[in-house]
Order: sequence, then C-alpha cells, then structure tokens
Amino acid sequence: MRVIVIGGSAAGLSAALVLARAGHEVIVVERADLTPAADVEAAAGGALRATAPHIVAPHVVLATFREVLRERLPDVYAGLLAAGVVEAPLVTQMPPSLTDRATLVGDDRLPLLVTRRSTVDWVLGRAAATEPGVDVRYGVQVSGLLADPGDPPRVRGVRTDRGALTGDLVVDTTGRRSPTDRWLTAIGARPPRRTRADCGVAYYSRQFRLRPGPLPGHPTTRVVAGLDEFTIGLWGGDNATMQVALAPLAADRRFRAARDPRAFTAVLRTVALYASWLDVMDPITDVAVMGGLHNTLRRLVVDGRPIATGLHAVGDAVCTTNPTFGRGMSMMMRGVADLADTLAAHPDDLHAQALAMDRAVADHVAPWYADQAATDAGRLAALRHTVLGAPPPPPPPAIAGRITFGQLRSAAQVDPVAFRGMWRVMGMLGRPSDVYDDPALVARVREVLAAGPPAPVPQPTRSELETALSA
Repeated sequence: MRVIVIGGSAAGLSAALVLARAGHEVIVVERADLTPAADVEAAAGGALRATAPHIVAPHVVLATFREVLRERLPDVYAGLLAAGVVEAPLVTQMPPSLTDRATLVGDDRLPLLVTRRSTVDWVLGRAAATEPGVDVRYGVQVSGLLADPGDPPRVRGVRTDRGALTGDLVVDTTGRRSPTDRWLTAIGARPPRRTRADCGVAYYSRQFRLRPGPLPGHPTTRVVAGLDEFTIGLWGGDNATMQVALAPLAADRRFRAARDPRAFTAVLRTVALYASWLDVMDPITDVAVMGGLHNTLRRLVVDGRPIATGLHAVGDAVCTTNPTFGRGMSMMMRGVADLADTLAAHPDDLHAQALAMDRAVADHVAPWYADQAATDAGRLAALRHTVLGAPPPPPPPAIAGRITFGQLRSAAQVDPVAFRGMWRVMGMLGRPSDVYDDPALVARVREVLAAGPPAPVPQPTRSELETALSA
C-alpha cells in the first residue's frame, strides 16, 4: 500500500519505519523542518517549538514502548542506547523505604529507558532518513483530506501547499491538537467521538546536567511526589542529564512565578530530596511551561460505524493522558504495532481495518484513559480543596475485591509485590483491571496498608512555599 503519514515527530516516524518494513510505501509529510541535527546535543538545543511544547518536557520510556520497540525496530532500540539513552533496571526505581530489593520473576519486562524526548526523535529521524520505502518531506503543510464522497467517505490522500498527495491510506499522527476533525467535516464525515477529562495542572520543567562525582541516588531514578499543594518530579535522562518538573494546579496563580528560574529553583529546594539533586547538577535549559493539559480519547468508529475509511490515527491524535505518568510514548508505540497488524490482517478491506483499529483502541488505549481520568479526578479534588478552598473530596467508593491506584502506589513504597504491581500498571503491561482486581495483590495491599500507611514525603508549609515562589 501507499501510506501517507501526517506528522513527522516520534509517532509519525515510528509508524513510517514499522509500515515500511512490513512492505508498504510510506510518505511522511511534516510542516516543520525536523531534519535531524548533527548530534544529540544539537537536537536538544533546537527541540523547542511552539506547536510541540511537550518535546522539551520530562519524558521517560516505559515498559510497553521498550518491549514493542525491541520487537519491531530492534536497530532503533540499539540506536537509542548508542545515543546515550540508558536502560534502567527496576531496582533503580525502588524508593529507599523499600528494603527488599531481591530480583523476582517478571522483572525483566519492567525496565524503563531514561532519556530526553529530543534524543528519541533524533534517533528515529536518522533511521527514517535512510530507510528504504520511507520518503520524509519536511516543510509541507497539509490543509485537508482528499476523499470520495459517500457514507462513510473514502479518504484517498491529502491536500498540501505543494499540491495533492494521493495514496491508499492516510495516518494521522499530528498529536493532541490534530486538525483532522475539521478536515473530516469538510469531506462530509460524521464527527469522531471525543471524551475528555481535565488534568487540571500546569507544567514547569527544566533540564540539567550532572556534575562528575557522588550522587544522592541513581542517575536513572524517577521520583514523582504528589504533595499537598503541587506535584514535583525528577527523571533521569540520556548523557548524564536530569529532568525536573513542578506541576501545580493550572488555576494556582502563585506558580506563575515559577517561570523565573530563581523561583523554580527555590521551590525545588523546599523538598530535601530534590534539593540534594540540585547540589550536583547544573541547568542546561530555561524553564519551559506547558498548559492546557487534558486526558482525551478520540474514536474514529461511532456507534459501530467508521466515520471514514482509509484514515487511521495513532499516538496523541488518539489519546493523551497526564504527562507525569509518562504513558504517551507507550500508547503511541502500541498503536503503531496495532496498525501494522491490522493492515496485515485486512489488506484489502478498509471497513474491516477501521473496526479492527477501533477494537485495538478499546483494548489497548481506552482502559488507560479511564484509569488516568479517575486518578486525576481524585488528585484534582484534593488539590482544589487544599489550594482553593473547595469542598473536601469524598473518599473513593470501596469496591469489593478491588484496590485503587492510590492504594497500590502507597503500598508500593514498602512492599516489593505491590511495587511490581504498580510498575505493571505504569508500564501498561496488561490492563489496569489485571492488577487492581488480582485477589492475591488486593489482599497484600490491604494487609500492608492496615499495618499503617508509609511515612509521607516531608514537604514545605504554605508559608515556606510562598516565600520560595517570591524568590
């Protein structure tokens, strides 16, 4: 098939590589000039662009991305390691409060990759530039879809500022601000089904370089703490870099000061663990800001009928979730694999392709959207109560034979079995219900929590926080 991929970031390039190796002819069209830079650091220095603020925000590559990449694009996986990306064994993610660090069966599926997002895109861009069957065209602006009328319309290509491009299929990888919905309206298609739940947070982040010498923890560590008035996180990166973020309520005007590096740093220093890391690293970027974050789910099959044929979507064009959980890359890579498998199973049946891709979204994406929306709703209610004086959130409803992610995360601080259950959820191995409804794990978590919750992370008082923000 001749496949036109709209978007040349990680999702588009991953789709192009996997589909080309399955025998398809792929054309990638991208409006920006994302020609790979000379090296990793040059790529990082030029990564920020207004249309993709998430590129410079902290990233981590969780288990599902790693697993699918090793299966579908092993040379790209090797290229990431050669570029300085580090594979982090599970033990490097264990908190100090977890004293049992023995290896258990299944741990080999749970490692993650620590990296800046720009490095992932750089490696993918270099691979796509030399891949037979992939034609990457930068600086091409898509303005709409070409389609045969009908119910549903049959998509046959795209309109661009350089003329029409026709093909057998079009793949939307344009991200969370995808313009494809209005293009579908223009060709007479019904609107997709969209579901949305608020993340409710803003994102202030900065990248650092580690200095030589002793460190307060492992350089591949990932530590995210939900404090009373904001979330704070530290992620390892490639080539001795670290990534740090503050995620307060978007409505919390006090944190607008965190755009200033002095205030950003002062807030980090109010939490001892993060202060200890600041003492061993130097900033290499300004503070980046990202807002307008939502959990979103987009389905191209509505009431059992495709809204168009010849059109598929993967990555953030299908689903976005709270970035502090780092699931976006895994959902994207699983979607790319599902697309390749769907085309192999139904090469000549566009209707069957659409239904198969929607089933894949239902199986591999929708449960994670629902899980994230529920987790965020509880967190937002607590933050709004503490910060804005909203009514206190009601306790989550107790469901017989089931635990919540919050209970699992709390028990994971001290129990090795709960810790692995949490990382199976984080890494998107199976479905959330596979973990939350596991009778043995439910009993274990309840036993751990009945003995007393783990000690909370020491955090600043409101006065200390506001003093830091006034820095």
